[in-house]
Amino acid sequence: MKTRDRIIHSALALFNEQGEPNVTTNHIAADLGISPGNLYYHFRNKEEIIHSIFDQYARDLSMGFQPEVPAESDEQRLLAYLDATFQLMWRYRFFYANLPDILSRDAELQQKYLAAQQALKANLFTMLSRFRDTGWLDMDNKELESLCSTLKLVASSWIFYQSAQAPAAKVTPLVIYQGVLQILNMVSPMTTEKGRAVVAELVSHYRTRMESSQTISGQA
Repeated sequence: MKTRDRIIHSALALFNEQGEPNVTTNHIAADLGISPGNLYYHFRNKEEIIHSIFDQYARDLSMGFQPEVPAESDEQRLLAYLDATFQLMWRYRFFYANLPDILSRDAELQQKYLAAQQALKANLFTMLSRFRDTGWLDMDNKELESLCSTLKLVASSWIFYQSAQAPAAKVTPLVIYQGVLQILNMVSPMTTEKGRAVVAELVSHYRTRMESSQTISGQA
């Protein structure tokens, strides 16, 4: 792995484990066993590292939320969407946990974030429209737009909200699974009878994952 990629990988891990405000470029260099000067050869400051991590996040966001990706069924497509939501929230949890602070100090990054969110909303609308065509949802375009905005809001702010409730608490897979279930619980009342059956199956699926996560945490 190239030094630049190693720096991004190390920074992401440290940000997630210790919180982005608590990690400096010196911490990242020490974690890699390189000199600060070597790090500065690749990145002038921590903000440039965060930009590179965000670019990686935006690529993952684009790849993970393509509504036209082939799937065996619409059920599998929805499951893939929810799994992608979980994976992104977990892999980039530092970003979700510190989103307002990170964006407030970097106008360029905020523009990148807004562009990524607009693309996400468009893909989400396309997917929900497909589910409407399948008979899972009975909503007009205006209602679908509102639902897209609400789901995007919950997904992007869930970790920050949970961190604010208990500032000393550590973000775990359990917390993120709770966010996925929150999304499903918000969608369920808006579905048709056919759609509710699908959502119920997914709720059961993720509750099982939550129980497994709790068991593993208890054994650790």
